[in-house]
Amino acid sequence: MNIQIFGVKKCFDTKKAERYFKERKIKYQFVDLTMKGLSKGELQSVKTAVGLKNLINLNAKDYKKLNMDHIISESGREEMILNNPSLYNTPIVRNGKQATVGYVPRIWESWQE
Repeated sequence: MNIQIFGVKKCFDTKKAERYFKERKIKYQFVDLTMKGLSKGELQSVKTAVGLKNLINLNAKDYKKLNMDHIISESGREEMILNNPSLYNTPIVRNGKQATVGYVPRIWESWQE
């Protein structure tokens, strides 16, 4: 397994996701979204797995500020979240081409098989 956790240090669910993998002694790479967002390729891979809609946090402070509710085109929304990592729902947990958004250990368990 090649686990990547994209999240924010202050996010409770991100901390829980890290703890989940630590407790099972599964190595993972943590990517702090406040420092570095997803690359275009990573975004495409995660979007294919979970869908763009699930990646965007509708309650993020910047969501309204950036008028995201008025951006209808998918490419426009992609561009906005690439440039504003604060718009992501977290944690985004990725294992190769598989990915999840949020704390979902029942899915992560299936990756261990």
